[in-house]
Amino acid sequence: MRSVNLAILLGIALAGTAAGQGLTPRQQLGKLLFFDQALSAQGNQSCASCHDPKAGWVGGDDAINRAGGVYEASVPGRFGNRKPPSAAYATPAPRFRLADAVKGEFVGGNFWDGRATGEKLGLAAADQAQGPFLNPLEQALPDAKALVAKVCDGSHGALFREVWGAKACDDVEQAYGFIGLAIAAYEDSREVNQYSSKYDAFLAGRTPLTPEERQGLQLFETKGKCAVCHPHKRDLMGQPPVFTDWGYDNIGVPANPANPFYTNSSANPKGKTWVDEGLGGFLAETAQWKQYAQQSLGKHRTPTLRNVDLRPSAGLVKCYGHNGYFKSLKEVVHFYNTRGTVPACSAAGQKQGVDCWPKPEVEANLNTTDLGALGLTDAEENAIVAFLKTLSDGFEAPKAGGAQAARPGR
Repeated sequence: MRSVNLAILLGIALAGTAAGQGLTPRQQLGKLLFFDQALSAQGNQSCASCHDPKAGWVGGDDAINRAGGVYEASVPGRFGNRKPPSAAYATPAPRFRLADAVKGEFVGGNFWDGRATGEKLGLAAADQAQGPFLNPLEQALPDAKALVAKVCDGSHGALFREVWGAKACDDVEQAYGFIGLAIAAYEDSREVNQYSSKYDAFLAGRTPLTPEERQGLQLFETKGKCAVCHPHKRDLMGQPPVFTDWGYDNIGVPANPANPFYTNSSANPKGKTWVDEGLGGFLAETAQWKQYAQQSLGKHRTPTLRNVDLRPSAGLVKCYGHNGYFKSLKEVVHFYNTRGTVPACSAAGQKQGVDCWPKPEVEANLNTTDLGALGLTDAEENAIVAFLKTLSDGFEAPKAGGAQAARPGR
């Protein structure tokens, strides 16, 4: 793809963002590719298999979320090592870069470890969209040629050529790039990035927050320190917040013993001794940033909080953290509040989150400034959770004299 004018490709891919809820031809192509299970080794897994719109564009399988939070590949028995991040609100991510050479701080990129840098296609989300197709622990196609053949020779071939040109399939690497850019164009549409939550309606003056939600917002800004990494106000251009600063932190998440990757011997020869090094692991494999690897061990990208509670039914469990360790928003907030105030769990009978927390998976580079010993009461934790629930897309402000309604996010 380096021989292609990336700026032109990116402009073509993201030009003409959908007006209202309509999709441009490029976005429609991206949508078809996003939901097509045929674009996998066994014809049984699409992007949506791990990024369910009804669950906020993350994994929507209750049984999986209650356990390891990691989804099975197209090839049965293969598992990755992290829970799926949100496919929504991924396109605003800037290209991966070193933001502070003195502190060794990075921003931007997609994936939990930032490895979809945007260097290849000019957009981090487009680089990310290419990855799962060829990952043996995800859609597991053997190479880009196989993917391009499925797209160009299949039911999407005509639209693919209409969008990218009659010769779009002639060069495999170029066509592979077009696939990533098309999916990113769809992810950039208002069908995915809706900005239609109750909080958006509140910012627009269309609906009030309840007293508990308003208290949660105030705590989010102050005592809870949430806004430090999850900015919640419109930017200088008036754009709505994405609720992430695109940075990386080690917040001390414990290892998830239910992660099936520990027993995936073909992909993980280290077995139960494997440690997720996060950003540091990615940087160690680069020539440009290898020197920052040690001070980045255990760090993962700050996720967007949009749709953090969106689910198709109240009973569906969603998991949180890069490894799905936490099973509720309350648990996450309580961890942020109390990490470091109780000892590491070491004895049977200790109550996790009350008497102890398990030790961090990576104890180096812990963020000790923005979480731990926050001093929140139980009611204040609940208020923050109530505020987080206002970030789900699909809210409809109540009409005069009517009851509040919410439509499912698409």
